[in-house]
Amino acid sequence: MMKCYENPLVAAKIWRYIPPIVSSAERQMAIDSWLLEQHRCGHHPPTLRFYQWSPPAISLGYHQRQYPDFWRDLTWQGQKISLVRRPTGGRAVLHQGDLTYMVVNSGMKGNVREVYQQICQFLITGWQNLGLELSYGAAGRGYIHSANCFGTATGADLVDNWGNKFIGSAQLQRGSSVLQHGSMVLEQDNSLFEQVFASAAPQKLNLAPDLTLETLIATLKTAAEDCFDCQLLEQPLEDWEWRSIKKININTH
Repeated sequence: MMKCYENPLVAAKIWRYIPPIVSSAERQMAIDSWLLEQHRCGHHPPTLRFYQWSPPAISLGYHQRQYPDFWRDLTWQGQKISLVRRPTGGRAVLHQGDLTYMVVNSGMKGNVREVYQQICQFLITGWQNLGLELSYGAAGRGYIHSANCFGTATGADLVDNWGNKFIGSAQLQRGSSVLQHGSMVLEQDNSLFEQVFASAAPQKLNLAPDLTLETLIATLKTAAEDCFDCQLLEQPLEDWEWRSIKKININTH
């Protein structure tokens, strides 16, 4: 147990913030799964983190069974594209040039959609502060038949004023605890997207040309503290935590 959170009742408004990690798909999914389980068992506080995938990867929704065979053999700039199964639902996401957020929390009231909206509020607020207005999507009937998460936007996803999907999110609930993570498309290779999904890449949003990753993350962190009424305490993963995470087996296809 982390010494900073020995009394979870006293520290109820303290969230852990894990600094950005660039790592493999398997490692990122293992971290998310481990954090949810530790939180569910009462050993870990609510947590926020941002991360990127290296090498690029395709993540499949937990229940997604159908996808093209050629996804197993894709490469990009000489790197093999990983194929991993998320612990959360939804459809496939290409992780290349994106930024992923992750929230673990518990005790949130309402149905699945309402919990999505409670968590996504910090994304809406943060991006609004950066000049981008976002709202919730409304998927059509064909969503379940699409392998591509960014092919359409559900009520759990965020779109711009023209309906272009910008943030796709997925969720897993374990009792009163929830893991939610999602992808924000920043600098995606359109030709790779079209190769993977055999469809046109999403329209690139008009983000400020001088927007840095550091500014983006700092803005979203501030929005999270406001929306969740919490204080983020930065604490990298410790050696013993990494050892526990490495023991988790992640399904790679």
